[in-house]
Order: sequence, then structure tokens, then C-alpha cells
Amino acid sequence: MPPLAVTRSGTGPPLVLLHGLGLSRRAWDPVLAALAARFDVIAVDLPGFGDSAPLYGQAEIPPARLAESVAGLLDDLGVTAPHLAGNSLGGWVALELAARRPVASLTLLSPAGLWPRNSPRYGLVSLRASRWLAQHATAPLSRLVRYRLGRILVLGQTHGRPARLTAEYARAAVVTLSRCPGFEAALAGTARRRYLAATPITAPVTVAFGSRDRLLLRGSRRLDQLPPNTRAEALPGCGHVPMADDPAAVAALITRTATRTAEPALETKM
Repeated sequence: MPPLAVTRSGTGPPLVLLHGLGLSRRAWDPVLAALAARFDVIAVDLPGFGDSAPLYGQAEIPPARLAESVAGLLDDLGVTAPHLAGNSLGGWVALELAARRPVASLTLLSPAGLWPRNSPRYGLVSLRASRWLAQHATAPLSRLVRYRLGRILVLGQTHGRPARLTAEYARAAVVTLSRCPGFEAALAGTARRRYLAATPITAPVTVAFGSRDRLLLRGSRRLDQLPPNTRAEALPGCGHVPMADDPAAVAALITRTATRTAEPALETKM
């Protein structure tokens, strides 16, 4: 199994950060400093994304397989029972990882896999279109996002406040999406699957969705498979990738989850 690229910073209890489809560990950069003040932060590039080599020879790589790769990394690092935070596909991977090994807490930001049956067609088409454009129009899009309107046009579906993003961040997002060899297999691995709870998760769990998430629509946000101790919250003004929209709110949410104890019933604060 190829090694996974990581960025590790800070001191304290371990916190593992898992990015979404087409992103990399750099998606967590806006919240790293705040989290590193309290945690030993391990931001991971999933196989085939960022600087991590892909898992070759597989047409479909489901989230459970990605979780196995992360579990292997944690074994190599000697990390046991970490806090986990995952965005989109990373949230699904975090759930699968929590079913395989002890975790201290679980923060899910717009997690994928909570749809009632197969992955919604709207999301699949949107993601494939974004990938195609990033691959075939990398240079024009990179120039376009220098401008406020360009950032709104290019990143408006995934970010709630695209005009506030820097041109550097926006260009990096385009380039990262264009260069991830694991995209197609990971997307195929979600198309005919959804998250199904198999092993009880007793650690504190928080699930949060951005109020401006235009990719993961409300029909894809069912919570029935999540543990009964899950707390649901909203991230006002945030999109599908909330870390850049409101870094302070995301860092605070992860910290709150990591410092609370498991609760007996589902709470909703949305």
C-alpha cells in the first residue's frame, strides 16, 4: 500500500483531518493554525489526491477502502483513538474508519453517503462536470479566478462565500481538482453505495451542513444511519467546503465536539 502524504502540526491529542473528493489536505489550511493550538493535527491526502499515490488497478474505490488506507497510516504513526474531522467524502471515510477502530470524537462537515439509496444524479453530474472543466480548462479557469466575479462563477457551487476567497486559494482548488488521479475511482466507489451503520460508534459525533451548500442538497442529508449520540448543527453562510468560508466557526465546532462527552439521544440545532 503506498504511503499517504500528511501535514502534521501542533501538540495535544491527535486530530485527523480528511478532505473531500477532488480536494487535498490543503483544503484544511484555513483552520490549521487554530486547531494546532489545541491538537496534534494530522491532515491527510487520501489515496490518489494531493501528494498521495493512487490505489492502482481498481475501477471503484469505496470509502471503506479509503478508510483502510488511513487506518494503515495511523498504525504506522502509532496513533490510537484520534479525534476525526471529515468533509464531504472525507466525512464518509471518517465514519467508515470509526467503525474499524476506536476514535475519540467525530466531526462530519457536509458528509457524503447520507442519501436514501444511490448517490444522487445531480451530485454525480455536477462533480463530473467540475472535474472535466478543471482538466480541460485549467489555464483559463486559473486566470478567471483572479477576479471576484470569476471566483463566484467557478467556486460558487462548493463555497458559500466565494468572493471572499483569495485568488491563490481559488487557483489551488482548480489545479488540485485537475490533477487528482484517484478522482474517477473514488467517485465510482460512491455512485451505487451509501453509508450504512454496521458497528456502533459511541464517541461524540457532530454533523454540520452549510446553509449555502449547493452541492449536497437536503434530500442527501438523512441522519438515520448516524449514531444516536449525534448532534446536528448548522454553519450559517457556509457552502459544501466550509473550512474556507468560516474558519473560526469550523475550528470551534471541531473543538466543541472533541471536548464533549457522548450524549444519549440525537440533538438537532439546525
